[in-house]
Amino acid sequence: MPLAGDRDARHRTKQEFAYQTLRDAIMRCELRPGERLVIDDLARRLQVSTIPVREAIQMLQSEGLVVTVPHTGVTVAPVSPESVQDVFAVLEGLEVVASRLVAERADPREIESLAKLVAEMDRDVAAKRYGEWAALNTRFHLTISTLAGLPMLREMTERMLARWDRVRRYFFSGVLVHRVKRAQQEHRTILAAMRDGDLPTLEAAVRQHNRRALESYMNFLKSSKGRPEPAATDVDAAPPAAAARSPSHAPPPPRRPAPSGRPRGRNARLRSAGSR
Repeated sequence: MPLAGDRDARHRTKQEFAYQTLRDAIMRCELRPGERLVIDDLARRLQVSTIPVREAIQMLQSEGLVVTVPHTGVTVAPVSPESVQDVFAVLEGLEVVASRLVAERADPREIESLAKLVAEMDRDVAAKRYGEWAALNTRFHLTISTLAGLPMLREMTERMLARWDRVRRYFFSGVLVHRVKRAQQEHRTILAAMRDGDLPTLEAAVRQHNRRALESYMNFLKSSKGRPEPAATDVDAAPPAAAARSPSHAPPPPRRPAPSGRPRGRNARLRSAGSR
């Protein structure tokens, strides 16, 4: 079964193709935390030799997305409490700086573009389109970092938001769907402080926004029900009520390999791994 990403990108080496395809699959939880990565199998599915796959694995290890487990081999890094804390600690620092710069420098029309995103997110919450809300949430925070006008700040924020995207997909029905309304209230507080140029209130609101999100994930992890629901590419397709009724905490049965030329299941989902 081929594991195909975007092969049409110009000047992309096989190593870059393997790295980006695997990284995107990890970030979307199509390659799930703790899943074993067999290099020969990945090379066959990516339709490349083992050399670019090994190089891609080394790059992913340097990012902390892949780990070596004794007696098991190379696996996708788990989503641990420490990794969740890392994401929100770094995001908090980046967003305090970015939001302050936007409040000081941004044109009122640029701040209104943020207001339009918040209004669109409100509509998604009302319609319970939580997957679409999450995508707009990423866009909202990334837009703030873009308006700050510092390319490195934007790049670092984008990388951290990708890590958050992995966390929210993994704990989608357990955390995110229960937090969106409160998160929207926090977004409106941040937006109002930006409009008013109230820097102390703005910094406090940004810190509170990140810390409340972290608290929600940590409480879920510590609870007796702190096991993630199976991740899905289309997260809106798995509402929390349905997840609560299904015995999804049981480990999935082993997959049988499909006949050659007929990709299905996880491999079919991973065919578009080159996109975010």
